[in-house]
Amino acid sequence: MKYIEEFQDPALARRLLDEIHATVTRPWALMEVCGGQTHSIIRHGIDQLLPEQVELIHGPGCPVCVTPLEVIDKALEIASRPGVIFCSFGDMLRVPGTDRDLFRVRSEGGDVRVVYSPLDALRVAQQNPDREVVFFGIGFETTAPPNAMTVHQARRLGIRNFSLLVSHVRVPPAIEAIMQSPSCRVQGFLAAGHVCTVMGMEEYPHLAEQYKVPIVVTGFEPLDILEGVRRTVAQLERGEHTVDNAYPRAVQAEGNPAARAMLEDVFEVTDRAWRGIGVIPGSGWRLSAKYRDYDAELRFSVTDINTCEPAECRSGEVLQGLLKPFQCEAFGTLCTPRTPLGATMVSSEGACAAYYLYRRLGTTPAPATPREATGVV
Repeated sequence: MKYIEEFQDPALARRLLDEIHATVTRPWALMEVCGGQTHSIIRHGIDQLLPEQVELIHGPGCPVCVTPLEVIDKALEIASRPGVIFCSFGDMLRVPGTDRDLFRVRSEGGDVRVVYSPLDALRVAQQNPDREVVFFGIGFETTAPPNAMTVHQARRLGIRNFSLLVSHVRVPPAIEAIMQSPSCRVQGFLAAGHVCTVMGMEEYPHLAEQYKVPIVVTGFEPLDILEGVRRTVAQLERGEHTVDNAYPRAVQAEGNPAARAMLEDVFEVTDRAWRGIGVIPGSGWRLSAKYRDYDAELRFSVTDINTCEPAECRSGEVLQGLLKPFQCEAFGTLCTPRTPLGATMVSSEGACAAYYLYRRLGTTPAPATPREATGVV
């Protein structure tokens, strides 16, 4: 089988695939809600090894990709201001805003720095007391705890020249929004194991029951994904819809109590916009009243930003699982990693980047799907 020898345990991979092939009796559509899982699927050809009845739909699991254009433009505005040191993880520097990115801001004289931890940004603030230091805090439940800890530390140490530009999002409300969409085809979910490592699994049973979909907590290695698919398909074939933990070596039912306590102290749940999707109620965090002084959006008064997405970019449909990247007319032509139209092409977890890197030369482009057919116009 294609790619099978690249698996850590080819014999186990074959056994899992044999079980999936033997179990499937009808078509099923499963969604992975993690960009890391998407890249593993495409890199190792997992979607091509599965029975043709099993379709893997790539969901909004890339934190960089779902950061709304409005927030990117706010980051660009803050980073351009004199006296500001803007700190970010490296994968945000190429994400296009309305008319530029953070690399362009840096080339124009802005002090934009790549850091490897929010605590690095806090140290920059300590070393530059006459400058305002901003850290770009994005991501799902996995990156939120260290960002919360950093704000907590800044307050405890009395560091006043540090602030956080917050764009944190939560996975369970996104799953609910996907299931409520009229164009939804998803019949089962591979839940992101790292999110559940922090938050546990208590938010998923009611979703599985309400929408009659199995939700299997899954890791990121190829064998993890095959096991997640096997368990999800088995539930679907039996007519079941429960939450199943296929990643017990990392995930406990209650998650990480210390991390959750920090999140509850520093953040509060809020509505949040997702790039290409729109506002999902209760799907994000913002700094709580206790820490509101560290909110960069308020500190720099960048609350009124008007944005405009490129008309050719269909990354929103990719993020909703309505379109495979190669079905977009701009994929690999107008939109490449060097000239990206959307974040899904530049992020290390973006679906478009995965297809461009691992599948661009091996996939026959499908006829472009009209926007009307996807339900997104």
